[in-house]
Amino acid sequence: MDPDVFNLELRKFLKRFGVTAQREIESAVESALARGALRGTEVMPVRATLTIPGVLSEFHVDGEISLAPPPTAA
Repeated sequence: MDPDVFNLELRKFLKRFGVTAQREIESAVESALARGALRGTEVMPVRATLTIPGVLSEFHVDGEISLAPPPTAA
């Protein structure tokens, strides 16, 4: 294995994944807002799953995506 080639290819994949995932999430949220399934104030749980057949069965990254800033304390 050439570590430099592997690192470059991995970074290219992660960049492509990130850009594509962001577009898909934005589109899905806009659609949900338009049909009234979201109000626009939610904090949505999110999970990304990565698999590499024969190498990595499942790797999860969990988090949250806020659609609005948190309310301010009065």
